[in-house]
Amino acid sequence: MKIIRVHDKMQNGYSYILTESVGQNFHEDFRPELTPRQMLELGVFGGKYMTDCKDEFPKEWFKKAKLCPECHNAEFNYFRINASLPLSVWLEKGWIYPEDPRGWFQWYCRYYMGRRISGEDERQIKRWKAIAPRHVGAIKKNCAPKDENCRRKQKQALLHWAYDARKL
Repeated sequence: MKIIRVHDKMQNGYSYILTESVGQNFHEDFRPELTPRQMLELGVFGGKYMTDCKDEFPKEWFKKAKLCPECHNAEFNYFRINASLPLSVWLEKGWIYPEDPRGWFQWYCRYYMGRRISGEDERQIKRWKAIAPRHVGAIKKNCAPKDENCRRKQKQALLHWAYDARKL
C-alpha cells in the first residue's frame, strides 16, 4: 500500500491509498481502450485538464501530453473540436464525486494508479459503460470507417472516456 497526498488548485490536503498495482486488477466490467497516458498524448479536454497536478501521477504520462496550462483550447484535442461541458454543468448534474472534483478522468487516473473506492468505482464504471452505445452507434450509422472528419465531436467525447475513437 502507498499513500498519495494531493496538493493542487482543486484539492489541498486530500490523500488516498493505492491498494492495487498500476494498471492492474480492474473491475471485470471495466475495460478501457486507452490508458490515461495515451489519452493525454492524443489530446483530450482542450489540454487544460490536470496541468496543475502533474506531481500526483507518473512523469511519463506528461512527456508527450498535449497540454495548455493557460486555457482550454480545442486545438489540443485529437479531433480539434470542443467536446467538453463546463465543470459547472457537471456539478449541477451531480456527476462530480467530492473526492474527485475534476470528474470522471480524475477518477480514472486514480483508479488506474490503484485507488479503489467501493460504490464510487461501480458508479463511475456504470457511467463509462453508458457512453459508448449511443456515440459508437451514431458514428457507425453515419460515418465511413476511420473517417476522422465525420462526427468529430462524438469521437472526441469517446476519447474523453477512454474509448479509442480513431478505430471507428
